[in-house]
Amino acid sequence: MSTRPEDKPIRPLYAEYLGLADYVETLERMRRYTDERDADSPDKLWLLEHPPIFTQGQAGKAEHLLAPGDIPVVKTDRGGQVTYHGPGQLVAYPMLSLKRLGLNVRGMVSVLEDSVVALLKAYDIDAAARPDAPGVYVDAKKVASLGLRIRRACTFHGVAININIDLTPFKRINPCGYADLEMTRLSDLYQGAQTLALPEIAVQYAHILASQLDMQLELAALPAPELTARNP
Repeated sequence: MSTRPEDKPIRPLYAEYLGLADYVETLERMRRYTDERDADSPDKLWLLEHPPIFTQGQAGKAEHLLAPGDIPVVKTDRGGQVTYHGPGQLVAYPMLSLKRLGLNVRGMVSVLEDSVVALLKAYDIDAAARPDAPGVYVDAKKVASLGLRIRRACTFHGVAININIDLTPFKRINPCGYADLEMTRLSDLYQGAQTLALPEIAVQYAHILASQLDMQLELAALPAPELTARNP
């Protein structure tokens, strides 16, 4: 899918792999970058995992937190209800200028959903978005959750893709505000699950998203220089 007007040059997307990163600290960094950026600031993509945490969107309702127990709950300013983040989940935070890309909010959501669908297709998994509930699903099970915030026509927050995350904490909430919604993960859907390495999938996803946005990917801060994206 092409999102770039023909008379505009291909712009770079600077992607960084941050490893395991604290949610609150990462959120503050995203907010600060969004507030301080100007027309010449580069578009960025952060790829990471978070320690166990429940995050509740700005319209989040308390009744969807069933039994959080010892897992922290953080109220945040993205869209959507409550979700869970933890190790083994690839979180992608695109900090993009919608004006520069020529996209509206719905278009950006579709790009993110399509990028996850393309990632899963590389593993012979048929996934799809749903018009009634943002995110990506395999059959009736949710494999990726999505929540964005737009400020000054720029995006932050993003998409969380279940790779080999422990799904048990999702039973302590109504994921994304839906009672009895089942979650799934790539490691349960892919026969070669033992070969999955989250940093490699992060690079793979970055290539796919850049392609969806008609951007030139620039990779930085990778955990190993030999990592190569797998073509979908």
